[in-house]
Order: sequence, then C-alpha cells, then structure tokens
Amino acid sequence: MKFRSMFAVAAAPLALLFSPLAWGQAAPAAPAPAVQSRPADPALWVVQDADTTIYLFGTIHVLKPGLSWFDSAVKTAFDKSDDVVLELVEPDPATMQGLVAKLAMAPAGAKPIAEQLPEGKRAGYVNAMADLGIPPNAFDVLQPWLAGITLSVTGLPRLGYDPASGAEKILANAAKVANKPVTGLETAEQQLGYFAAMPNDLQIAFLASVVDDYPKLGEELGKMVDQWGSGDPDALGVTINEGMRDIPELARILLTERNARWAKWITARLQKPGTVFLAVGAGHLAGADSVQAFLAKDKVRAERIRY
Repeated sequence: MKFRSMFAVAAAPLALLFSPLAWGQAAPAAPAPAVQSRPADPALWVVQDADTTIYLFGTIHVLKPGLSWFDSAVKTAFDKSDDVVLELVEPDPATMQGLVAKLAMAPAGAKPIAEQLPEGKRAGYVNAMADLGIPPNAFDVLQPWLAGITLSVTGLPRLGYDPASGAEKILANAAKVANKPVTGLETAEQQLGYFAAMPNDLQIAFLASVVDDYPKLGEELGKMVDQWGSGDPDALGVTINEGMRDIPELARILLTERNARWAKWITARLQKPGTVFLAVGAGHLAGADSVQAFLAKDKVRAERIRY
C-alpha cells in the first residue's frame, strides 16, 4: 500500500502542516541540494458554458525545488482566471494547534499507540519514529491517525521535498501578487474531521499501512511526481488505486465522497459567470472515481487541454 506518498498527491493538503516541530521536536535536516530547473507539464482540464470557465488543475502538495510547471498553459489559465479555489486555505499555526487539541486527543484510558498496532507492526512504528527523531510515546495522548500523518510527511525534507515548493503554495503566492481572491473548497476543521471521525480500527489500519510504506517513501513519491509531471493522469490513477485497494473505506472517505461533492460544486458554479482556477490534489482528477467522472454523471464535460 502507498498511503504514505499518497498524501502528497491526493489526500488532504493540511497533512503537510504537521511535523515534529509542532510538538517541540526537530526532524533531522538534510544539506540543501543544488537546485536545477526541470520541466514538467501536468494535466489541465476545462469545464465551460456560455459565460463560465472553470479550469481544473491537479496539484502535488509537496515538490522538490526547481520543477518548472507553473508556466505554459497552466500559467495562461491562471492568469485568465478571476478567482482561485484550492482544497484548503492554509490556517495559521495557532488555529491548527487549537483544532488538533479539539479533534485529535486520544480518549481517556487509551492504550499507547504502539500497543494498539498489530504485534508485527510495532517494531516498525518505533523504528520509524526513532528515524525521524520523535519519541514513540510523544503521540500516545493523540489519536492514531495523527501519528500516521506525521510519519507520512515528516521525512520528506530529508529527501529534498519542500512544502514551500508545493503547488498550492506557489498558486496561493501568485494569487496574492496578482490580487486574485483565494477560497477553499474545505476548511481545516473539515479535513481534520475526516480523520477524527474514523473508528479507531480504521485509524490503526491506516497507521499500519503507513508503517509498512515508510522505507519506500522516496521511491513511491518519486514515481507519482514523475507521472504528474509527464501529464499522465491514467498512470497516476493506477498507482493511487494500487495503494488504496486494501482499505477501501479510507478511499471512500478521503477520495470518492469528496470528489462527488466537488463535482456538485463545479456544476453549481457553472450557474455563475466568470473564470475560476480550481486546484485540488492530482489524485482527485485521476482514476475511475475522479471529479471528472462524477461530472460526466451529471452530463458535464471536462475537456483536457493539450499543450
């Protein structure tokens, strides 16, 4: 399973706001690599009627510096747009800490997280936390899903990935410079709520899958970024589906149901004139249950822009 790298491609972007720094820890730093510009041409779609145009762009929530994607047709579509809509408008750290305190605390009397995992996963969890410089018991007062998210993203800087280079950051900064309004399809509380509402056994299954995937983070994420950069959503959809096959309930919560809601949002937005640049995780625009597939069920066509 590949839930670990999936977060950077398909799942909630707020996952990338979590790090050991939020809990007073420090992840091992990596030397800053030399930045070399590399071209990328990720997929872009458009939905339109007589007086409304909505561009659909799939993002990677964290990238290595130097990947040149915000140009050509993507930049043209962005420049033409009156409004920018992201999955989430990033909240300030104090707001995030408050939401975590509200939604992520473990119930009284909960067992330590390592003891909740299947016996065969416990050593892997402890070793992964140690590799990141985090005491395993640091998360025992929290629900298992937060430990899973932390393992999913905290090691990315050591592999050369930088949240500041992620597509949402670039788009949000460009919108600020261009004085374009930026709104979110969801709030931070909603996105945290998807995880917090999961029954504990599903949270443990998610964490166990992340522990399994931990040693392969660079390989799997690199594969997804390459598929994104080459404009191959079909391959990306296959890769993501491979990673979600064993826990379909998680796929329903994090992908399918959200895609259906967002397709309804797009259909409703077509009733209002204007041009919108809508950017969501690339995994939401790939596969059989993509946003485009749900739009097609409502007889709304999303046309791929070739460039």
